[in-house]
Amino acid sequence: MEKWNLIVDVERCENCNNCFLADKDEYCGNSFPGYTDEQPRHGHKWIDIKRRERGSDSLIDVAYLPTMCNNCKDAPCVKAAKNGEIYRREDGIVMIHPEKAKGEKRLVKSCPYGHIWWNEELKVPQKWFFDAHLLDAGWKEPRCVQSCATGCLESLKVTDEEMAEQVKSQGLEVLKPELETQPRIWYKNLYRFNKEHIAGSVITIKDGLKDCAGNAEVILMKGNKEIDRLNTDYFGDFKFDDIEPNSGEYLVKVTLNDLTYTQTIDLTNSINLGVLLIS
Repeated sequence: MEKWNLIVDVERCENCNNCFLADKDEYCGNSFPGYTDEQPRHGHKWIDIKRRERGSDSLIDVAYLPTMCNNCKDAPCVKAAKNGEIYRREDGIVMIHPEKAKGEKRLVKSCPYGHIWWNEELKVPQKWFFDAHLLDAGWKEPRCVQSCATGCLESLKVTDEEMAEQVKSQGLEVLKPELETQPRIWYKNLYRFNKEHIAGSVITIKDGLKDCAGNAEVILMKGNKEIDRLNTDYFGDFKFDDIEPNSGEYLVKVTLNDLTYTQTIDLTNSINLGVLLIS
């Protein structure tokens, strides 16, 4: 049986909010019987883009993380529903029944990801449901995917076995894997949001003047183990990424010709080592 999945490429998201706006355009002021009541104009973020800055100064970066209902295979919300208020379709989409769920505010807390929203006016829990009404009408993808300008979002209707191959080949991850809910929202380049980096700029002295040290070799060590190595760019900049937060002590070793510079750091969050003079 083929089921719907969504791949989110964190590296491609530029926070344009097209997906968020498309969602608002679809559901604010519009009810779809059997699928959902209308979404309130304010307060709900069925598609919510998180933002995180890493590093500082000239070597800072910003990542955006689109989040939504994960349409989990082992959904806590489905377990919490006692009378079919929330159910999972054969195509993997998790639905909140707009009539059966009336007054069931308790279901909001059943989602460990915080993606069930309470409609106070209509007294009903609501969430993003993969635009199932559009898919059932023949659409090939939900509106958020159709509206994404950067190719950050990709929807697939495939078997679990085929999706497992996609996960393996693309290095996909899910949010909060420790919850073991088996989400159908997958993330590519998630390290941009939940991991750390070590960056810096290397300069040297040429003819009495300070200059960018391009093509210097930089090695990242942890204990006696080499973690990674790279060369500085034209401007002398380097960045080691995809490092676990609060992972302890590292040694950065820079080599240029016969010159060497070393620095030890204790990593908690992403850090810009600043300008490193090798002379």
